[in-house]
Amino acid sequence: MKTLAHAIEMYGLTDAGMVRSHNEDAIVFDADSGLAILADGMGGYNAGEVASGIATTLLAQGVKAAIEVVPPHAPEALSGKSAAHRILRLEIEKANLAIFQTAQSQPQCAGMGTTLVSALFYDNRMTSAHVGDSRLYRLRGAEFGPLTRDHSLLQEQLDNGLITPDEARRSQNKNLVTRAVGIDPQLDPELNDFEVQVGDVYLLCSDGLNDMVDDADIGAVLSTVSGNLPLAAEQLIQMANDNGGRDNVSVILIRINRSFAAERSLWARLFGWLAG
Repeated sequence: MKTLAHAIEMYGLTDAGMVRSHNEDAIVFDADSGLAILADGMGGYNAGEVASGIATTLLAQGVKAAIEVVPPHAPEALSGKSAAHRILRLEIEKANLAIFQTAQSQPQCAGMGTTLVSALFYDNRMTSAHVGDSRLYRLRGAEFGPLTRDHSLLQEQLDNGLITPDEARRSQNKNLVTRAVGIDPQLDPELNDFEVQVGDVYLLCSDGLNDMVDDADIGAVLSTVSGNLPLAAEQLIQMANDNGGRDNVSVILIRINRSFAAERSLWARLFGWLAG
């Protein structure tokens, strides 16, 4: 399989922050396969670290193996969506069940779970999958904003008009998620598709960043230093820590340097021409 590293640059960084004694975040990124995954674990003792580690490891292994067999851009006959949807959903469900079963069988892991946000790039597109309040952002030109909506009590209160955005920023209930990986045997991850443009910069982050740093300040950093992803990642984490660093903070940055349209076989091109 042709790799995407010629078109996509990725860099990730994770930090325990200024308060926590250990880091329960986990990140995996691989420009060759166009895959980025970030998880923010929760649970007693070090169980959150176990949950996020299982989620990122199993999802990365499963997705990479699956796209070696079926190209992520291949259309699915029943759903009409790309194979990326089925692959991400299936592999997240597998990771969810593995975490749930581990929590049930090992008392020290009881109640553990993790948020999850992932992005799979292919054929000048990106499919995102997320559970919980870890986020995916995009910088396109001068426009910066989130592509995901938190699965959290705070977001539900905002959606229902029960609180204002200013009240949400000052709320003490920021960490109450309504969905998490590994808490129940079944899970419904949210998946979405996006067209990708050359010059786009994408950010996956745990809430340790966006709880500490306003979106406008995050966007300003990316607008200024996105040409140097390691420096941008370091600055974002430093800003979170300078503002208190109350939680672990993790970021994965992806910059689109050139087009990466998928190669079609002769039969696929002929079928597309006949269908059109």
